[in-house]
Amino acid sequence: MKYRIAVLPGDGVGPEVMAQALRILRAVGDDYGHEFGTTFGLVGGTAYDEYETHLPDETLALCETSDAVLFGSVGGPVIQQNQKKWKNCEANSILALRKHFKFNANYRPVRLQPEMEALCPLKKDVIGNGIDILFIRELLGDAYFGRKDSTTDSGQRVAWDESVYTEEQVRSVARAAFAAAKARRRKVTSVDKANVLEASRLWRTVVREVAQEFPAVELEEMLVDNFAMQLIKRPTDFDVVVTTNMFGDILTDEAAALAGSLGLLSSASLNTDGFGLYEPPGGSAPDIAGKGIANPIGQIMSVALMLRFSFGLEREANAIELAVEETLRAGYRTADIYRGEGTLVDTKQMTDQILARMPVRAVASA
Repeated sequence: MKYRIAVLPGDGVGPEVMAQALRILRAVGDDYGHEFGTTFGLVGGTAYDEYETHLPDETLALCETSDAVLFGSVGGPVIQQNQKKWKNCEANSILALRKHFKFNANYRPVRLQPEMEALCPLKKDVIGNGIDILFIRELLGDAYFGRKDSTTDSGQRVAWDESVYTEEQVRSVARAAFAAAKARRRKVTSVDKANVLEASRLWRTVVREVAQEFPAVELEEMLVDNFAMQLIKRPTDFDVVVTTNMFGDILTDEAAALAGSLGLLSSASLNTDGFGLYEPPGGSAPDIAGKGIANPIGQIMSVALMLRFSFGLEREANAIELAVEETLRAGYRTADIYRGEGTLVDTKQMTDQILARMPVRAVASA
């Protein structure tokens, strides 16, 4: 079977790590007899250079005719954010893609590999037998897509961003969370601010309603400030965490520290039809772009999520994840996770090591 994939490398380190992820994808195709057709599109600053827009119609059309989207990263240096090329780049590209394709649920697995425990800021007795949390963040509501404006009132500058949720937005992402928990450890933690925010009160009400559809799954409710603390105090207690767009944006980066590095993490953004966009959450990192030192694992693990969620290729996704795990166990480290022990490697060399371990895994799991 042939799978059509829109490949949007974007800016900064995006093209570098995307090139390595595609090496992994080709290896999977060779090992398992799949045909992955990849077509490249422009997005972000690279698109602006050619089209003077961060998301050209050509790129949207490519995504619409593909089975999945593999996304790199967008954005430029902070000191250049007011330049036309970079101004509102993220909002005009990745947020616009989310809105266009109605990607309502973002899946962000946060797992502390045993080999990365030295990079986790928590004590061993807190880590226990390991951290394995799936964050599911609602993507189409909250202040990201509510009304925005600024004005001057009585000589004072005033700005606002309206946070809005509909019950269907909450119900859809809640069902995704409970379904995911049913296949894991059967617990959902819903994070909100229902003691203060009206939108959070609706969130809590609807999540409780959805919980009735999944009697085998435990529901835990937590206020966001308490959850931020408990995530550090008892991270092993959490299984699936579902939360709002704003809270999810913040909490998933907090959780990334527990895994050792943002460069190790992947994400999937899905709509209710199952169409998905897959990207590492680490950003474009323009300060290290072109140096060949970026960690490719987040982009590679995003390929694994694409194989699992969009194509139903569980065995192939497992092969990638196991090869990454074994490479880390063997001591290979890019600069972001190197602390003087093991073997320091660059972007391509890390991928070489992962590839070297894939045929063994493929044979073992065949």
